[in-house]
Amino acid sequence: MKDDPDAGWSASLTLDSADETAALAVALGELLGPGDTLLLSGPIGAGKSHFARALIRSRLAEHGLAEDIPSPTFTLVQTYQAGDLEIWHADLYRLTMVDEVVELGLADAFQTALCLVEWPDRLGHEAPGNALHLDFALADAEDARRLTFSAKGGKWHRIRAFVEEFHDARR
Repeated sequence: MKDDPDAGWSASLTLDSADETAALAVALGELLGPGDTLLLSGPIGAGKSHFARALIRSRLAEHGLAEDIPSPTFTLVQTYQAGDLEIWHADLYRLTMVDEVVELGLADAFQTALCLVEWPDRLGHEAPGNALHLDFALADAEDARRLTFSAKGGKWHRIRAFVEEFHDARR
C-alpha cells in the first residue's frame, strides 16, 4: 500500500472468488452514503457488475426490499431507493461522447445519491474528482480478481482504513 497525502492513496487486494467479491461489496456498501461515487473500471468479465449488484442488493435488503438488479448496459442507468438513500447504477459502455453523460443527469446524482459507475472513462471531464476508483483485473486463478482502490483527498479515510483492515485480516 502506498501513501502520498497530496496525490491520494491506493491499495490492492486479491479476491479469491465471486463470493468474496460480493462479501467485500456488502461490507463496503455499509460505509457509503449520499454523495459517494464509486468508479468501477476493468475489462469485461472482471467483476464490476457482480460487485455493484451485490452492493445494491445488500442496501435494499436493509429495508426489506428484494429486487432484481439487472445490468444497466442497455438502459445506461438504473435507480433504486433504499430508504432515504437513492442509488444510481450506471453502465456507460455504450456511450461514445461525453455530451451523452450530461443528458443522463449523473452530475446531479453525484451530489445527492450513492453512484456506482461502470466504464467511467466515458465520463471524461464529467468524472467527479472526489470519487473512489475501483479497478478490477483478472487474476491468475480462474475466479480470482485483483482489485485496486484509489482516491484523492480526505473524504475516503474510512474506506482506506476498511481496505487496510480487510487486507490485514487476510494475511
